[in-house]
Amino acid sequence: MRRFDDRAVGEAAALLRAGGVLAYPTEAVYGLGCDPHDQAAFARLFALKERPATQGVLLIAADFEQVQPYIDLAAVPDAVLAQARASWPGPNTWVFPRSARVPDWVAGAHAGIALRVTAHEPAALLCRAFGAPLVSTSANPHGEPPARDVATLERYFGDRLDGAMDAPLGGLDRPTVIRDALSGAIIRA
Repeated sequence: MRRFDDRAVGEAAALLRAGGVLAYPTEAVYGLGCDPHDQAAFARLFALKERPATQGVLLIAADFEQVQPYIDLAAVPDAVLAQARASWPGPNTWVFPRSARVPDWVAGAHAGIALRVTAHEPAALLCRAFGAPLVSTSANPHGEPPARDVATLERYFGDRLDGAMDAPLGGLDRPTVIRDALSGAIIRA
């Protein structure tokens, strides 16, 4: 597993563009990421997690412009969109009706797409370098606690993981809250 720091973020983004799977720090835990449009990379990520593909994942981005194409804007009232945008960048994940741009494998069995515009600088830096949103799902085999450091990533995945951004987590005790954008219902507290 290659390690990248914030000075090597361009190399980490290149690894993702080449079909790699990368672990990176988020607000509370390490996430596993890949290009959401690369089905082979996505399949490798799910194999690492040992997770059913029907569960779907969220996408993390550096700014609203990166996530906007993934939202079916015609299905979202202006006030709902304004509420989500007011919470971003920040540790808030919203499930929106998805546009045709969202690959079916990313959404799994879900009609919507979970999106977050992060304020955590290492993750945002990676999304900016990649130039688009990234898959974001906790870095752990299914049923294990999410990794909070590179040593745990190495123990879980070893050389099966292509790389890891070695940077600090964002300081939250638990992963971000996920809300349904249309109903406001909390999906994950």
